[in-house]
Amino acid sequence: MAVTWIVCIFGLVEKLMQYVWQHGLWIPGDLRTVDGRRVRVIDRGWLNTDAGPDFFNAKIDIDGRVWAGNVEIHVRASDWMRHGHHYDPAYDSVVLHVVGKDDSRVLRSNGEEIPQIVMDCAPDFDRRYRDMVFARADLACSEGLPSIPGIYISDWLTSLAMARLQDKADKVRALVSDTFRGDWRSAVYLTLARALGFGTNSDAFERLGRLVPLRSLVKHSDALETVEGLLFGQAGLIPDAGTLGAPDSVDELYAATLRREYAFMARKFSIQPPAAPLGWKMARMRPQNFPHRRIAALAAMVVPSFELGFRILDVATAAEAASLFTVPLRGYWSHHYSFGAPASGSPSAFGATAINTLIINVVAPVQYAYGEMFGREDLCARAVDLLESMKPEDNNVVRLFASHGVPCRSALDSQALIRLRRDYCEPRKCLYCRIGHRILASKVKP
Repeated sequence: MAVTWIVCIFGLVEKLMQYVWQHGLWIPGDLRTVDGRRVRVIDRGWLNTDAGPDFFNAKIDIDGRVWAGNVEIHVRASDWMRHGHHYDPAYDSVVLHVVGKDDSRVLRSNGEEIPQIVMDCAPDFDRRYRDMVFARADLACSEGLPSIPGIYISDWLTSLAMARLQDKADKVRALVSDTFRGDWRSAVYLTLARALGFGTNSDAFERLGRLVPLRSLVKHSDALETVEGLLFGQAGLIPDAGTLGAPDSVDELYAATLRREYAFMARKFSIQPPAAPLGWKMARMRPQNFPHRRIAALAAMVVPSFELGFRILDVATAAEAASLFTVPLRGYWSHHYSFGAPASGSPSAFGATAINTLIINVVAPVQYAYGEMFGREDLCARAVDLLESMKPEDNNVVRLFASHGVPCRSALDSQALIRLRRDYCEPRKCLYCRIGHRILASKVKP
């Protein structure tokens, strides 16, 4: 355990040193090699994230002679040997070895010595970096955040929002290209199925969508109970006979219908039940958020012809997009949350908040993916405009940033904040966040 912790700390320090070199944040002054030669950094090179030296194509002036090549960075000079670089010809192109501690001379594979410097970052930078990364606050940059210009934050959020939308669109395109071989409607169906899990049950819903693909459902899309039987049967949610009360009770009669439909379709098409439970989560969940009504809503959208798959590219406003998910539940599910659990209130499948979430996770990504694949810039722009026109999501992430003065004016902004929180704040990747970089580098100049 102690060895693992030491390795982790050394890895973190090396990453910090790479960052200092990349952004020129070492202590200003006269740079010299460990043997006294004057060093002038003309070009720090570009960071290599793959195997090989840390920085490629640097230009270093050593005592008036310019060297073009690579730069390698280590916490200790002896790490060069520990990592086996002195045997590896890939490191013969290194023209400067940058270290935190000079405890060894370093050689190329042919025995030539490599120029070496000890790099110290400014104490203020080191202190602020550690204060930020190891802060116990929910938001590591909370103290420095008020000093960041609003336009700077806005630009960063725009980039994050586009990256998040791009990731979702890439998943849709992968479904079209790799899974469904050009079948956009099936890709929309599976994207919708996953979105109906609303995070908690997304994986289970995606597994259900793969077990019961759209092509199997549309063959029977004129019969709602057949579609429901297939979905609930493969979901493993149909109760066993006799568990819902008397045989002539509403609950038992409906469940019996689903069991009969599922058994018939399973025999007809040799459908095998899932090898393992799909993993539905219902603990500490409000009844209206159980997967049952959402499965019923999926069935209702498939019947009679999965019109959403045709209409999704045509909607241009949030109101039009919302109409895709304004689904009134019929029959049993219009007044039940789950089997044997009566529901009160509207028979609509989704409330306004859920509909907005579906627009964010289904409509915008599908439009953007289609626009990219077929060169429809108007569709890409429409997807972005759609998110910009919608109210921001109301969740813990948005509220956290709002409490620190970061405004959230639209769904595009809230998507950006989710990306920021998950990919940068939670893993403490402050070095790679524009806000973190701005705070860390604001008072340290090379």
